[in-house]
Amino acid sequence: MAKGKDARITVILECTNCIRNGVKKGPPGISRYITEKNRHNTPNRLELIKFCPYCYKHMIHGEIKK
Repeated sequence: MAKGKDARITVILECTNCIRNGVKKGPPGISRYITEKNRHNTPNRLELIKFCPYCYKHMIHGEIKK
């Protein structure tokens, strides 16, 4: 099996609101999710609306580099 040519890759999503505002309960960008995306169908950075336990609401979580 070729590992380098797989279409699906693992990405980490981080809360964009925590990064900007610096939430007091923890370090910035502490709310993270791990998911997969198809690199051929979505070549750009992935952004999903997920629940952030530090903001206590649904916020945009953007893809970060590993």
